[in-house]
Amino acid sequence: MRIGLDVMGGDLAPDPILQGGFDALPLLDEGDRLVLFGDEDGMRSAAQSAGVDDIRIEYVHTTETVGMDESPVEAVRTKQDSSMVRLCRMASRKAGDQRLDAVISAGNTGAFVAAAQMHMRRLPNVARPGIAAVMPTFGGPVVFMDVGANIDPKPSHLHQYGVMGSIYARDLLGIESPRVALMNVGGEEAKGTEQLKAARDMLRETDGINFIGYVEGRAVFDGAADVVITDGVTGNVVIKLSEGLSSGIFRMIRREIDGVDPSMAGQFEPIVHKLYSAYDYHEYGGAPLLGVNGLCMICHGSSKARTITNAIRRSHMYLAAGVNESITDLVGSVEVEA
Repeated sequence: MRIGLDVMGGDLAPDPILQGGFDALPLLDEGDRLVLFGDEDGMRSAAQSAGVDDIRIEYVHTTETVGMDESPVEAVRTKQDSSMVRLCRMASRKAGDQRLDAVISAGNTGAFVAAAQMHMRRLPNVARPGIAAVMPTFGGPVVFMDVGANIDPKPSHLHQYGVMGSIYARDLLGIESPRVALMNVGGEEAKGTEQLKAARDMLRETDGINFIGYVEGRAVFDGAADVVITDGVTGNVVIKLSEGLSSGIFRMIRREIDGVDPSMAGQFEPIVHKLYSAYDYHEYGGAPLLGVNGLCMICHGSSKARTITNAIRRSHMYLAAGVNESITDLVGSVEVEA
């Protein structure tokens, strides 16, 4: 496998991105390659300082960087030598023997999605790729899709997200028959927009999908479904709201413990740390853009070294499981509107 990493993407880049790549080397097989995109002199110097000398690392020198606040389409169009664009170009079929099987970036999400769709293209019969994020809940991990790539999906897009999300939950999370639900304002059949009702009917008629109907926002954290399908705006808001709430709760717990008895902090620290790890998005590495021809792993802008390491680990698992092949087989059995 050839896995490409955008060293220049992210709020904290490049140091933690590089370190995360170095830390992932023990997870890779002998024939795998980790291809680093960015300032070559800086990357080689960092590797030398870290005592990393591994023949599985390759370097691609780039001279431009896409900023987090830049216009996605404009950045992809004008910054052809940016680490992000070069990364996606090497993941296209035109790259030949040097083609990357997976690309990973913590940079500008909109630009990464645009570059991936422009150069990697879509899998056969996929109408619109979507971002599938794993959200930890009290009932276990839940695949949330879409979380930002498609803000105005058609019913056929939501239907395909249900298909792709189900495959991802099955193959990566090990859920034998994932329960797929559409996010709605209520569970009753009569509620929701006409688009949601059309997507509901399409999912209900699809063989191989364990569709359970609608799910309300409050039921998501109770484990009512394993895959939750929604539009990109709602999905993005829910994911970021849950991240902020989770971080806030743990900060509040620490503050309350210190307020009652500072000496108790040491006793509770292992418990708080264990709980925090279970609900920490860094543990899941990144969110794949399902539906592109290859693997595009989108990491959080505030990614740390362990975020990147986990993203590389997940990418390896994704490719080994043949997720895209399964998506192509199942999506191809249903005709959709582009």
